[in-house]
Amino acid sequence: MCGIVAGVSGRNIVPVLVQGLQRLEYRGYDSCGVAVHAHGALTRARSTARVAELAQQVQTDGIGSGTGIAHTRWATHGAPAVHNAHPHFSHGPGTASGAPGRVALVHNGIIENHDELRAELQARGYVFESQTDTEVIAHLVDAHYDGDIFAALQSAVARLHGAYALAVFHKDEPLRVVGARAGSPLVLGVGEGGAEHFLASDAMALAGVTDQIVYLEEGDLVDLQLGRYWITDARGRSHEPDQRPVRTVQAHSGAAELGPYRHYMQKEIFEQPRAIADTLEGIEGITPELFGDGAYRVFKDIDQVLILACGTSYYSGCAAKYWLESVARIPTQVEVASEYRYRTSVPNPRTLVVTISQSGETADTLAALRHAQGLGMTQTLTICNVATSAMVRECKLAYITRAGVEIGVASTKAFTTQLAGLFLLTLALAQVRGHLSDEQEARYIREMRHLPVALQAVLALEPQVISWAEDFARMENALFLGRGLHYPIALEGALKLKEISYIHAEAYPAGELKHGPLALVTSAMPVVTVAPNDALLEKLKSNMQEVRARGGVLYVLADADTRIGSSEGVNVIRMPEHYGALSPILHVVPLQLLAYHTALAKGTDVDKPRNLAKSVTVE
Repeated sequence: MCGIVAGVSGRNIVPVLVQGLQRLEYRGYDSCGVAVHAHGALTRARSTARVAELAQQVQTDGIGSGTGIAHTRWATHGAPAVHNAHPHFSHGPGTASGAPGRVALVHNGIIENHDELRAELQARGYVFESQTDTEVIAHLVDAHYDGDIFAALQSAVARLHGAYALAVFHKDEPLRVVGARAGSPLVLGVGEGGAEHFLASDAMALAGVTDQIVYLEEGDLVDLQLGRYWITDARGRSHEPDQRPVRTVQAHSGAAELGPYRHYMQKEIFEQPRAIADTLEGIEGITPELFGDGAYRVFKDIDQVLILACGTSYYSGCAAKYWLESVARIPTQVEVASEYRYRTSVPNPRTLVVTISQSGETADTLAALRHAQGLGMTQTLTICNVATSAMVRECKLAYITRAGVEIGVASTKAFTTQLAGLFLLTLALAQVRGHLSDEQEARYIREMRHLPVALQAVLALEPQVISWAEDFARMENALFLGRGLHYPIALEGALKLKEISYIHAEAYPAGELKHGPLALVTSAMPVVTVAPNDALLEKLKSNMQEVRARGGVLYVLADADTRIGSSEGVNVIRMPEHYGALSPILHVVPLQLLAYHTALAKGTDVDKPRNLAKSVTVE
């Protein structure tokens, strides 16, 4: 993984490929490359620098063609190095050392049986120049080639175990690119008048080039030629262009403009009032149909909720568990998707399976969803930011958050809009189960409508957070504490800090301090405490005293009426107002700002943290 752009055109396609890679930079990568068909041979440029440097290299080398593929790679097999960067070329028996070979290929995903295939291909005389699983596919396609690159790819993918999105071309077939997908996203872009066609891992890569998109389905193979394309599905059935819907997708390139901000993460933190307002737009009252046709029947038929998610989305699910059980009074289980899919569990057909994903393409969450469906739990719903994603297509019901494009790898506005969507789900289930009065519904709707204004007031705390960040930038470790509904917010705060500042940070329920973490507390271990004015406040104050008694330094996000004051070793930022059940949406924002400004002070790459990718489409 991480990004693919490819295509055929009557014009020089290289500028389109490079621009597409630039649009995908937000996903994170550690190398990049482009390959073209030029003068009957394969030509490529690869780099471990940024796409801008690749663009300069392409221009210097005079690389241009109407047939090409390009890729940004996030290392899985093999270190970030030029010889491991995509595109990969085949090196069949008799190919001279350093010669380009016949097949050029880029790949997102992971091939699980690559060792077995590598040994087989080496025995046949294929030479490997990288440590990647991807090079295996290039050689395998070459081994099956007999004059038709589409047929060769079709034969090759039948041997692959794992996940892949592929774009491939052959030196003997100019103006033809073929592709395939299984477990990793791939879209087809139809150029103006159908004269040129593209493949990409994300429609965003084609912004400004075409807005006519076909979302390829699981198991699809696609053949792009000048002026035509066709698709073959997993069963081998061919689909003419008019048999697959072409959607108009407005993947605005303007979403990738920084404006007055230094980083996308900062921009996205400050976009949260608008993102919440957009996510809640048009909601005048609570009704199950907010989640799709037939939602009432589904909600009436279930007696428990299972939430499946990864990373930040998992923490939003953990917060939702408190809402679902306290407001809707429905038993709720939250599972890390990558764990759930591999463990033995006890299925209940009356479970509402809820997946949460910013991209809707998260591999582990999709696999966990399919696992749950395979166990007979067919009542499914997703909270997702991408209406055209696989997650939305595969779930019976959906609520589409409207965070807009999120480019920073560390998720911010996607998280708060997920919380908004999950609170709406809580209210809808409470209503169907008879636990939501008209008075309560009206009060919750008023509070949700006020969220954008409340968030603006929280964002005004940024100067105080910057003061904290100056302290944190000198630290190597940090501890985050929360209780009840705010424990998941402490988890999310710790995740943000470690993601972009590389400071080791952990979060605990504050009541667990005496059960181990207290041993770590010293003056060199800052302790961030989320302190809303709720039923657990007095318990939390006792936990804070335990920290101070061991010389720990507290950084407290306190509601105005908590009567927690600043003193030696106790630093307090007062939240503008107490917000009851919706308080997590407000309390997480200063933690996002703390992570951002700490990373800024340390000089790390805020939007592209090391070793991380934006959309995790492999295990």
